[in-house]
Amino acid sequence: MAKNVLHRYLFEDLSVRGELVQLDDTYQQILSSTDYPAPVKTLLGELLVATTLLTATIKFEGSITLQLQGDGPVSVAVINGNNNQQVRGVARWEGELADDASLHDMMGKGQLIITIEPKQGERYQGIVALEGKNLAEVLESYFERSEQLKTRLWIRTDTRNYDVPQAAGMLLQIVPDGKGNDNDFEHLEQLTATIKSEELFTLDAQELLYRLYNQERVQLFHPNQVKFLCGCSRERSESAILTLDKNEVFDILKEQGKLSLHCDYCGTTYHFEKNEIEQLITSQEKNTNTLH
Repeated sequence: MAKNVLHRYLFEDLSVRGELVQLDDTYQQILSSTDYPAPVKTLLGELLVATTLLTATIKFEGSITLQLQGDGPVSVAVINGNNNQQVRGVARWEGELADDASLHDMMGKGQLIITIEPKQGERYQGIVALEGKNLAEVLESYFERSEQLKTRLWIRTDTRNYDVPQAAGMLLQIVPDGKGNDNDFEHLEQLTATIKSEELFTLDAQELLYRLYNQERVQLFHPNQVKFLCGCSRERSESAILTLDKNEVFDILKEQGKLSLHCDYCGTTYHFEKNEIEQLITSQEKNTNTLH
C-alpha cells in the first residue's frame, strides 16, 4: 500500500468531509535528526499527523505551523507543513522522561500556537490552552471555539512494533454549507471511532473507508504525497552568518578556527573555514559600497 499520503474524502449524501493520512518514512525522517525519548517521538508523530491533516484545509499557497510550548521537561515541539504537504519538525527537552509521559507531563503549563501563513495576505495566529487529555482533544476544542466547525480527530502512532515508525490519523468535519446536521455527524463519528490502530497503519484507503462506511456513499479524491523537506542550505547559512556581529564571528574563528551552523530540523551541519567567511564579508561590504 502507498504510505506517506494524504487522502480527502466526502460523504455524498451528508454534509461531512473527511481526511486520512498514513505516514512512515516521512515520520522517520523527522525523528532521525535527534535521539528523542519515546514520549517525544510520540508527541512529534501526533503533531505531524495533525499538521498534515490541517494543511489539507487551507485553500491558498502557504503554511501551517503547530507549536507546543510549555514550562515542563519539553519546552517546545513544532511541526511545519505547507499546502504541498511538505513537512519538517523538531522538539527540545531536558532531563529524563517516563516512556508513558502524557502531554501534560511533558509540557507542564503550556499552550498550542497555531500559525497560518499565506504567501499572499496576512499571517494569522491562534493560541489555545492545553485543555484535554491529548493533542486531538486540544485541536477539537480549538475548532469548536474558533472556527465553529464540528470536528473530530483520531491520531495514532507506533514507534516500536513496525520496521519503521508509524503515524496515522483521520479527521471528520461538517461542511459549512448549512446542510450538515449533528445526527449525521454523530453517526459517522461513531463509525470512525471503531478504527483500530493496526487498520490505520496497514490498510489502504479504499479498504479502510469501506470497512468503516460501507453503508454510505463516499467519494475518495486523488491522494497527495506527504514529504519531508527541511529547506536549509549552505546559501541560507551564509545569509545567517552575514546577520551576525562581525566581531563575534571573528572571535569564534579565533577560538575554533572555523564556524559551524547546525540545522535542528534535519541534523545537517554546515562548516565554514576562516577564508570562506572573510570572502563572504568582503563581498557583502563591496555590494554595500556599490549600492551607496
